[in-house]
Amino acid sequence: MDFLKLIADRVVLFDGAMGSMLFASGLQGGDCPEEWNITHPETITHIHDSYYKAGSDVVETNSFGGSSLKLASYGFADKAVELNEKAAQLAKKVAPPNSFVAGSVGPCGQFIKPLGDLDEETLYESFKEQICALVNGGADIICIETMMDITEATIAVRAAKENTTAPVIATMTFSATPRGYFTMMGVDPNTAAQKLVKGGADVVGANCGNGPHEMVELIPAFAAAVDAPLLFQSNAGLPKLVDGNTVYDMGPQEYAAFIPDFLKAGAGLIGGCCGTTPEHMSQIKKLLQELRR
Repeated sequence: MDFLKLIADRVVLFDGAMGSMLFASGLQGGDCPEEWNITHPETITHIHDSYYKAGSDVVETNSFGGSSLKLASYGFADKAVELNEKAAQLAKKVAPPNSFVAGSVGPCGQFIKPLGDLDEETLYESFKEQICALVNGGADIICIETMMDITEATIAVRAAKENTTAPVIATMTFSATPRGYFTMMGVDPNTAAQKLVKGGADVVGANCGNGPHEMVELIPAFAAAVDAPLLFQSNAGLPKLVDGNTVYDMGPQEYAAFIPDFLKAGAGLIGGCCGTTPEHMSQIKKLLQELRR
């Protein structure tokens, strides 16, 4: 099945959170999530399998922080290829027919010159290494996500486009301000959408940072800026601190109730981010099936 043809034909359902699922499974603060691809493979495959069984067409690999630059903070920079290949292999292992594995690529965690010390060529090479390892491991799609810096995001898109034939998704994270929605680095949705598409992204959108109330407000800006498929994955509401723990308390049915608004606003690919679970995706799948009748 061709992913780009599929998204032209119908709404495509992604998975939900990986990070909060890992913490629920025992990951501790300060642990490297990507190391679990080697040390806890059964846990990772169980999470992927749960999302597929919930009806997700696409699951994202456990590789969000898998660039060598990000892994260096755990002392695992030299394990980038191994951890990313394994991430893709674990998802592919349980992928049903006519489903897809998206290689997750998150921010490197460093500032590019002149704001920081990181040069663009080093960043490009780090993303290239990660993305090629994901594709070699079996990823069908590359999903560059939770980006704040448009330069970093477009470098990641270029690394994917120049070194693989995989479709490329790029999403950024926005926060509400008195002047509208912007990323932490001051990028507005219109600029993000246009630059990402110009850079070669096949699908663009937003993830994380907001609950569905806020995410619905972002979609029209993307829809007006570009003629491209749009992916939006919000958190299960806004985070709350309970007994020192971050909690997202929007349940599956409440979350799924927003999906018709996502679709009316222009989203063609949907899923979830922090706090969402297979149960959230199952509710969305049921709703999508009802809408298709």
